[in-house]
Amino acid sequence: MLTAADDATIAYLRSPIAIRERCGQLFDLACADRLRYFRCDLSQLERTADYVLQVTRESYPDLKIPFHSRWRHFEVGTRPRLAELKDKLAGLSPVEAAQAKFDLAIVSVLLDAGAGSVWQYHEPATGEVFRRSEGLAVASFDAFCQGVFSSNPAIPLQADAIGLRQLINTRLSNAFQVSDTNPLVGVAGRIRLLQQLGQTLQRHPGLFGSQNPRPGNLVNYLLEQATDGRLDASQVFAAVLEGLGDIWAGRLTLAGVNLGDVWLHSALSNPAVPHSTLVPFHKLSQWLTYSLLEPLQELGLVITGLENLTGLPEYRNGGLCLDLGLLQVTDSIVFQQAHLPSSEVIVEWRALTVILLDRLAETIRQQLNQTTADLSLVKILQGGTWTAGRRIAAERRPGGTPPIQIDSDGTVF
Repeated sequence: MLTAADDATIAYLRSPIAIRERCGQLFDLACADRLRYFRCDLSQLERTADYVLQVTRESYPDLKIPFHSRWRHFEVGTRPRLAELKDKLAGLSPVEAAQAKFDLAIVSVLLDAGAGSVWQYHEPATGEVFRRSEGLAVASFDAFCQGVFSSNPAIPLQADAIGLRQLINTRLSNAFQVSDTNPLVGVAGRIRLLQQLGQTLQRHPGLFGSQNPRPGNLVNYLLEQATDGRLDASQVFAAVLEGLGDIWAGRLTLAGVNLGDVWLHSALSNPAVPHSTLVPFHKLSQWLTYSLLEPLQELGLVITGLENLTGLPEYRNGGLCLDLGLLQVTDSIVFQQAHLPSSEVIVEWRALTVILLDRLAETIRQQLNQTTADLSLVKILQGGTWTAGRRIAAERRPGGTPPIQIDSDGTVF
């Protein structure tokens, strides 16, 4: 039975405040050299910020940086996919078009976990080849346009509860060109995630609608939450966590409630604080939140409170910190084997990444004499740390693999 204390703990663990506080506790331990696997070297902060800024200026010399979101990945290559999508949605009302974009973004983000170093997607329309996150984005874009996630062949440009629940391995594998020679990490986990999404849509009619539940119906809910045309980003994040919390299989639970991207670290044990060892990240949920903001802005909403969300603790941002010396390994086992997302190696790596992204953002703003309002963290990620992490990985290792190997199930990173 869910007690008031449990309810309060769950609400806390679903907040950006909790992410920063718990990650900050591990960061303090790392700075004191009291963690098992990592220490921090803040003397490398300026050097790392310089590298990120150099990469940023190459892509955005005017520093007019868009949000770090799934929509950037749909823009890769030569094909004007977003213009094509706009044409396909031209007959819909603005709200209906936003609903379709939510359907696409939510499904695509949930499929955006590490693809592995081998998999690639040959885009039929152009013959171009894409890998990793961009490959997953383009593959999911094509699958969406082909109606892979819709139960109604007459309305392909949607994802709905029935279509997602009935999704089978072979259909997704075919859409993503998976084969023995083109393996995609975690296919089964991705399928389960989308099937779970189909089920959870039906359990939250207030968020996703009671008739033909769709991820896109979240647009209607968020429009109702807006005040005077303004919507706080944390409200979008809260809706994502509430509506999608049940989809994460095999995760920690509290009083029967699935906690999602929340993990344990023994160094935080404190008898005076209930559940003190739980460390929340909610990486995919925040990445999804960032990816839902643009369709809402297109409806005329002003998004506020962006600074409250955190950086994304995944292997590009974390790899940047490690490759440029902001993070240093204290135990060689970190590099000697692959690690589960639940391992304290990965929990430490991710937690320290969250705080170091804040430190990098602050340093970059100081160098540019800009405020948080001028240059939000979500823009620094785009400019930015994610691209810089990929670049330094390509310079350091064949294939641009992360510095630490993760035994992923296709649902975390």
